[in-house]
Amino acid sequence: LHQPRDARALAPCPVITGHTPRRLRSSTSATGGGAEHDSARSPGRDGPAASVDFDQTQRAYKSKDSLELLRSLVVFKLCSYDFLIMTLGKKILGQRAFDQLMKMTFYGQFVAGEDHLAIRPLIQKNQAFGVGSVLDYSVEEDISQEEAEQKEMDSCVSAAEKESIGEDHREKKYKAHKQFSDRRGGVTGARTYFYADEAKCDQHMETFIKCIKASGGSSMDGFSAIKMTALGRPQFLLQFSEVLVKWRQFFSFLASQQGGDGTEALEQRLELKQLQEFLTTLGAKGDLTIDMLDWNSLIDDRTKISDLLVVPNVELGELEPLLKAFTEEEEKQMKRMLQRMDVLVKHAIENGVRLMVDAEQTYFQPAISRLTLEMQRLYNKDKPVIFTTYQCYLQEAYDNVTMDVELSRREGWHFAAKLVRGAYMYQERERAKDIGYEDPINPDYESTNIMYHRCLDYVLDEIALTRNANVMVASHNEDTVKHTLRRMNEVGLSARENKVYFGQLLGMCDQISFPLGQAGFPVYKYVPYGPVSEVMPYLSRRAQENRGFMKGALKERELLWKELKRRLASGELLHRPVL
Repeated sequence: LHQPRDARALAPCPVITGHTPRRLRSSTSATGGGAEHDSARSPGRDGPAASVDFDQTQRAYKSKDSLELLRSLVVFKLCSYDFLIMTLGKKILGQRAFDQLMKMTFYGQFVAGEDHLAIRPLIQKNQAFGVGSVLDYSVEEDISQEEAEQKEMDSCVSAAEKESIGEDHREKKYKAHKQFSDRRGGVTGARTYFYADEAKCDQHMETFIKCIKASGGSSMDGFSAIKMTALGRPQFLLQFSEVLVKWRQFFSFLASQQGGDGTEALEQRLELKQLQEFLTTLGAKGDLTIDMLDWNSLIDDRTKISDLLVVPNVELGELEPLLKAFTEEEEKQMKRMLQRMDVLVKHAIENGVRLMVDAEQTYFQPAISRLTLEMQRLYNKDKPVIFTTYQCYLQEAYDNVTMDVELSRREGWHFAAKLVRGAYMYQERERAKDIGYEDPINPDYESTNIMYHRCLDYVLDEIALTRNANVMVASHNEDTVKHTLRRMNEVGLSARENKVYFGQLLGMCDQISFPLGQAGFPVYKYVPYGPVSEVMPYLSRRAQENRGFMKGALKERELLWKELKRRLASGELLHRPVL
């Protein structure tokens, strides 16, 4: 893009028109939890309110036979130890016996099956008890740290950077650093993709297509989860993120010149005339048209992606490219990532599946969020097809949510989001400290809870006002689920409207998922699947994550024991789920 209108396209920025954003109309004070009632009331908009009791074990586990309950107890107990059975099991037992052991324990608990056919019975059983699925093909390449570091450094540094040592003006946060190039470090709850070549990205795309088709063929109104780093060279995400952030900083600077310093992002204003003057001093020519990029122009082969990667230099008084040159192959690689995304969206629409774009590290996330938003602008016009993800442990989460909601309301498309607390905290904190930039993470768990509830309340208010937004509350935190149900009741949102969804991982927090589903709320399990041997990297980290989780959260184990003892006392130990 060559005209200054592209500046507006590149970043969330202060409001330029005279529109006054609507404020929260009835949100309660967002807190991180604390003492709440044991049961929550579902809203009664379409009928009498139904209670949801998260301590009622017979309802929570009616979809499980007693052997499944016993397996859960064994696996959760193993997770609570400081050693991992998987690290030694394969060497001691051999491959076949080890695979069988995994199917009986960790794999059987947290993974649905080996392929799209094997997972269908579980998906259909869960659906019969009111719980849907977000399919997630969880195969991950098992490579050494050295291999991971080499792949990351090769794929995150452009040819121009390699040739211009000493002339670097890039921000440290958005550059690859070898000590953090193995992105698996300190991350337990998310899969990691490393770029190998374009053929590998095509394979990932085909895998995601199979996942989308499996979701469409196994259940109604399903989701399929994807990661953008699986679909192309991460160099583009790094560079595009830096450009977006620098334009955002530029617009904040302009807003501060007009007295908007210190205000929230959504409250900032820019005078169009002053914006035109500033951009003219930076070398912009012709009339300024405030506009947004559209997805079709991004994926069009005639558009040169590197033209997007220009930033304002206020000190020099000019617009300058982030890098001096891009090779022809780098241009093609950037374009192919976007085109693969477009293919996936079209397959999702054809199969009646909603696409969940997962969040990733903060140095990739501005680009991921922006590209996802552009897809939402095009494909969410009639209904929510594309869901973006907000990590509420980030200090900027509320600003990002409010700006995107505002844009969706102005343009008339369906805002659709998943709210999570976040998966990369330890890695992000350490990277910021060692490399020397501001820690992007909220200072503690309590402030993250407050941020989560603040973002959630804002979206719930938007749903109540316009019925044109959608949110998935992806949380294992019982207090957050209760908070959501209470707020839905306060603003008059019914479960039957299918605007507010709940999400938990397969094999965890069934005492939350299944009572919600049976009470009529849209609730989904994140359902990993894939061959035993190829899912092992995922399983190892899931068990590691659960080790910390199970040490601090004993309630699930207590409820499992309670249900087993109830069945024993009542003669229901041979209970079989009735679909």
